[in-house]
Amino acid sequence: MAPPLVQLKDIRLTFGGTPLLSGVELNVAPGERVCLIGRNGSGKSTLLRIAAGLVEPDGGTRFVQPGATVRYLPQEPDFGEHKTTLAYVESGLAPGDDQHQARYLLEQLGLTGEENPHDLSGGEARRAALAYVLAPSPDILLLDEPTNHLDLATIEWLEQELDGRRSALVIISHDRRFLTNLSRSTAWLDRGRIKQIDRGFASFETWRDEVLAEEERDQHKLDRKIVDEEHWLRHGVSGRRKRNVKRLANLHALRDQRRNYRGTAGTASLAAAEAEQSGKLVIEAKGITKAYGDRKIVENFSTRIQRGDRLGIIGPNGAGKTTLVNLLTGGMQPDSGMIRLGANLETATLDQHRESLDPKSTLAEALTGGRGDQIMVGGKPKHVVGYMKDFLFAQEQRGTPVEVLSGGERGRLMLARALAKPSNLLVLDEPTNDLDLETLDVLEEMLGDYEGTVILISHDRDFLDRVVTSVIAPEGNGKWIEYAGGYSDMLVQRGADLKRETAKTQVPTEKKEERSAAPASSPKRKLSFNEKHALETLPKKMETLQADIAKLQRVLDDPNLYARDRKKFDDTSAAIAKAHDELSAAEERWLELEMLREEIEQA
Repeated sequence: MAPPLVQLKDIRLTFGGTPLLSGVELNVAPGERVCLIGRNGSGKSTLLRIAAGLVEPDGGTRFVQPGATVRYLPQEPDFGEHKTTLAYVESGLAPGDDQHQARYLLEQLGLTGEENPHDLSGGEARRAALAYVLAPSPDILLLDEPTNHLDLATIEWLEQELDGRRSALVIISHDRRFLTNLSRSTAWLDRGRIKQIDRGFASFETWRDEVLAEEERDQHKLDRKIVDEEHWLRHGVSGRRKRNVKRLANLHALRDQRRNYRGTAGTASLAAAEAEQSGKLVIEAKGITKAYGDRKIVENFSTRIQRGDRLGIIGPNGAGKTTLVNLLTGGMQPDSGMIRLGANLETATLDQHRESLDPKSTLAEALTGGRGDQIMVGGKPKHVVGYMKDFLFAQEQRGTPVEVLSGGERGRLMLARALAKPSNLLVLDEPTNDLDLETLDVLEEMLGDYEGTVILISHDRDFLDRVVTSVIAPEGNGKWIEYAGGYSDMLVQRGADLKRETAKTQVPTEKKEERSAAPASSPKRKLSFNEKHALETLPKKMETLQADIAKLQRVLDDPNLYARDRKKFDDTSAAIAKAHDELSAAEERWLELEMLREEIEQA
């Protein structure tokens, strides 16, 4: 058996008086593919940083085979002082490495190499960081959430690229399909220790459940033994002092064992507050079209969404997924075509962008809106602490500022806010972001039990397969096609995956043309204050204008108005024409800003 490339032995680390890692052992052999699994906050990222030599543990040893090259992909890359992405990637190459790999990988990942690393969007930064760690062809790759901010096309490219390499892999990810396809062994970090099996992620969940069930049986046996010993202490003490002292010491040891036992973390209790049932027809779209300038976002698209449907929308970042959802749900009007919304619709929306959370507010204030200790859940008051516990927040976190919450905690907070509102239509934009596998399971079960309708934007292939009943995918130039079934069913019907076609749009020359053609790609890649304000207020303005138009139209519907009051007819006609112009201008501006935000924050 080959010696390990990296070996961690008896790693111990304590934060704030609480042990995070307690005697962790991890060995990674050449060519091994390990998925590192654990709950949010269990210490996975910290352990990976220790393996990379970036964090010094309180105790234990780290061994790296002499001459072995290790590359670590953090969740937040540090670009240092490098002026271009090419210079950044080349800085990770050793003198004997193939210099061509830097430019080749950047091109494969849709970057030119000339970008300023400090102006990159989240998705572009992730792709540059991937090129940096892949270019040297290291002996071992330590990857912390490598699929974050990536669209499906890039995820599938990365999966194939890693599968074809000889490098050993240690992967932290919440993407089940990614882990299943790449891993050959599983390291489960649970309550400060690692349990490991020589099987990939596909076997993990069954094995984990068996381990926890056995542990529960052991604890039940321990409890019974303590009860028996306490009964002896009260009623069965004999005159033989020596034996009694030993048995009493054993009882104390059993009690210590029970007291020091760290139980598993609970699971979130997710439940959507459901409104009264909607009509059988939820949404009908006929031939809808929307364009921004010469760029077609949606072209002649039609669909019927019935009560209980689970609709998945996929596609590359910037393809117009959010725009399509806003068209379908009545948030904006199409340039042509018809949208009909069903009766009695109550919509709750989960937006993947978390700017709506005030970073200075506390967790409790974010849930209650700063109004006392109660939150309305399904129209009924519930104490905020009880509702927090449903989403795995401790009572002590009530006063925690939002800005110090982890990504997973912010994801649960957004879910908590969205699910409190009574609804029969759930619109979820990337709901799986930063959630651990256990919470994903609960979310999946909740959506399965939800009696209303679900529209879901996601890049998580496994989640789509488990949840949706149909998938809408882009075919280019504004064309969208709906396929029955989940993501895998879509691939079978389509006859090709999304990667083949979207990769063509990611070559450097077309990237430059896209940036020069669209004003949304400014170098700073940030929304100004006025743009953010407009993005927030324009939907309300459009709603008001639509109401005004409807009111004016009712006046013009009077067939006798022209003969009876010519001036009123002319004034009303002029007013409705002006309102239509203002609505068109507001919609165009909103669409322009929405496309800019998609490119900045979803790329």
